[in-house]
Amino acid sequence: MSQLIKPMNYRQLLDMKQTEQGIKLIKEFFQQNISTELRLRRVTAPLFVLKGLGINDDLNGVERAVTFPIKDLGDAQAEVVHSLAKWKRLSLAEYNIEPGYGIYTDMNAIRADEELDNLHSLYVDQWDWEAVITREQRTVDFLKNVVRRIYAAIRRTEYLTCETYPQIKPFLPEDITFIHSEELLQMYPDKNAKEREDAICKKYGAVFIIGIGGKLSNGEKHDGRAPDYDDWSTVAEDGRQGLNGDILIWYPVLQRSFELSSMGIRVDKDSLLRQLKIEGKEERKQLYFHKRLLDGSLPLSIGGGIGQSRLCMVLLQKGHIGEIQASIWPDDMREECRKIGMNLI
Repeated sequence: MSQLIKPMNYRQLLDMKQTEQGIKLIKEFFQQNISTELRLRRVTAPLFVLKGLGINDDLNGVERAVTFPIKDLGDAQAEVVHSLAKWKRLSLAEYNIEPGYGIYTDMNAIRADEELDNLHSLYVDQWDWEAVITREQRTVDFLKNVVRRIYAAIRRTEYLTCETYPQIKPFLPEDITFIHSEELLQMYPDKNAKEREDAICKKYGAVFIIGIGGKLSNGEKHDGRAPDYDDWSTVAEDGRQGLNGDILIWYPVLQRSFELSSMGIRVDKDSLLRQLKIEGKEERKQLYFHKRLLDGSLPLSIGGGIGQSRLCMVLLQKGHIGEIQASIWPDDMREECRKIGMNLI
């Protein structure tokens, strides 16, 4: 309950029926936009994968995956996915996707260790996407170009939503601002990472923070990243580490920063070996996914996840993600939300 934000004078702009219609509008329009913008074809994705292949997303490396035995496979263990960061890259190879094209899918996950609040749920739904790139495109400039195109699709969706429901007023800025996590630390040396995100998002409205996963000059990471999908250790043209980052906005309803997407250029052979060594995870080189990457049978790629419920929450200006999706919440949280007009599904 201590994590619950209670927005002052909160008022639902849409009733439950309008909300469900708005969710449908946003999801259909945005996925069509993003698939056209990034030249992505839709594919079918798994809800679970076999344990021990190195395919599941390890997130920060501490979250436990939901597991269950498979009777017909001798009780071999399956894991519900955390996300599809590595599975997508295997799929790019399987579909033989050419550079400049990619795939997207509806990713549904269960994250049992999530700390529940306005933004975090046990149930996670994303548009997971991945596109093949060339060696020459593994640059910060290319990363920024893709971020701008994703942000443009988000703003187009905001425009449609506000046209459909005039009581919702647009608030996203025209442009997204880029800043490296080290530069952000230098700007706000006395703040922690979350406070720095709040400060920079409040200043600019929409921000892409570059370089998440490696240690900064204060010896700390801005945030955790697994060592085997995003490339956070390569030194770019500007002398800073990192070819990945997060899209965040300032969300006036909750008066805080709000992450919509985590994405990045993926590891190549060199950066995978480097990051596994940094994180003390070199034993992963023996796993199926990592062997495929190291033997050169997987394409270079860029990819990420865009929160479906989160995007709907922002564009419909809701105070709690439970107003968008059906999940499990503590009884006292439901009651507190009900008192201030946030009716959780």
